[in-house]
Amino acid sequence: MGGMSTEDQSESPQPTPYEVIGGAEKLRELVDRFYDLMDLEPEFAGIRAMHPTPLDSSRDKLYWFLSGWMGGPSLYIEQFGHPRLRARHLPFAIASDERDQWLRCMAWAMQDVGVEAAMQQRLMESFYQTADWMRNTPG
Repeated sequence: MGGMSTEDQSESPQPTPYEVIGGAEKLRELVDRFYDLMDLEPEFAGIRAMHPTPLDSSRDKLYWFLSGWMGGPSLYIEQFGHPRLRARHLPFAIASDERDQWLRCMAWAMQDVGVEAAMQQRLMESFYQTADWMRNTPG
């Protein structure tokens, strides 16, 4: 932060979602809870079936992606380049039901790990836009 004192926050940029939720440790907790719920809860069976077993690579890729997406280190891009989310998901039939399962699972995970309510709302709006754009199947 250069020479800026901690008292002078008026000119500092808004903290990123990555910083607000608690950085790397909290993001990893969120991603792990997301995939634990996907594994455990019957309502997420549709999207669980699209993921490999075990979920280790999925956990890592979502963690790496969300780190950069939320304003933290660009871990995914450093390893794989541009995410090309829609192209990478084209092999999977994603309709409104799959979109909604993903969003419900993430909302539940954010609640379980204690993401602050205003940040949950902000993230869910962004997640919805991205998830809706990922749909590639009618319905």
